[in-house]
Amino acid sequence: MPKYFRVKMLACAFVAIVAVSGGIVCGQTDPNSLPNPYLTFDNWAKMPERRIWGQTSQLSLDRDGNVWVAERCGGTSCLGKTDAPILEFDHSGKLVKSFGAGMLVVPHGILVDRDGNIWVTDSQGGDGKGQQVFKFSPDGKVLMTLGKAGVAGDGPDTFNRPSGVAIASNGDIFVGDGHGGDSNARIVKFSKDGKFIKTWGMKGSAPGEFSTPHSLAFDSKGRLFVADRENRRIQIFNQDGEFLDQWKQFGMASGIFIDKNDVMYVADNESNSTRNPGFKRGIRVGSAKDGSLTAFIPDPEPDPDHTDSGAAEGIGADASGNIYGSEVVQKKVVKYVRK
Repeated sequence: MPKYFRVKMLACAFVAIVAVSGGIVCGQTDPNSLPNPYLTFDNWAKMPERRIWGQTSQLSLDRDGNVWVAERCGGTSCLGKTDAPILEFDHSGKLVKSFGAGMLVVPHGILVDRDGNIWVTDSQGGDGKGQQVFKFSPDGKVLMTLGKAGVAGDGPDTFNRPSGVAIASNGDIFVGDGHGGDSNARIVKFSKDGKFIKTWGMKGSAPGEFSTPHSLAFDSKGRLFVADRENRRIQIFNQDGEFLDQWKQFGMASGIFIDKNDVMYVADNESNSTRNPGFKRGIRVGSAKDGSLTAFIPDPEPDPDHTDSGAAEGIGADASGNIYGSEVVQKKVVKYVRK
């Protein structure tokens, strides 16, 4: 038995232990039968006239509670488009700012750091663009670029379908590099000024291996949480890449957000009876401290085995605990308000 499971079993000596597809959580209940204390506000974010939503894989909130998304120019790609794909919405869902026209191919990950800067991963290449990570000022000035434009690779200065980005408290940059297929499957670490430090991981399902490291987040202890989606788990590492734990009770995690109190919000828009038996699609809320679950917002589609997902892929929450979800297939941003 792996060490991380033995430790958990000792910690759970006096409470029920429930195994959820290989993950062990003390006293855990059915991940599909948790309460849903949220009201849904569909199509919360509004596009201006003559502009339509495209795919939106992830979102992020700034210190004022405004929501930022990187939208794929009314479709599935920004190639040949003149739309500005990086969008800021205020508390009412009104578009207040946009930039980045002509710069991106398929924007995927987006993160607002503690200084208000906007980080975006461009997950595909074309026309000499893409396969990069950008750091923008809040007004759209390019402050840093990682990767080589339009070049796919697995070296210290190249990416192959980068999916997510997270910034540590000391400014170090962590990139989830890979999105299935023949892309990479690793985490790449850089210093705050963009110098390569190290990389870890490879394609596989063992601890420390990945199959689509889709989204990244840090908890209050500085541990890195990776949404290892196709392996149907979240992996937890220290900042040197040492494997600490894996949790499967949150489903096929596409998006992860952890607030200052270590409340963790996880978007699962892939689970069904075929791809992840025992799990339904939706948003799960729990604790980054111990992996316990507290709430579940189910996918509105009653038969997800036979239809495209309506659930969020990207996830964020404001200081009041209201949740925002970006939906790739349905092409919208939904707000969930606590009842």
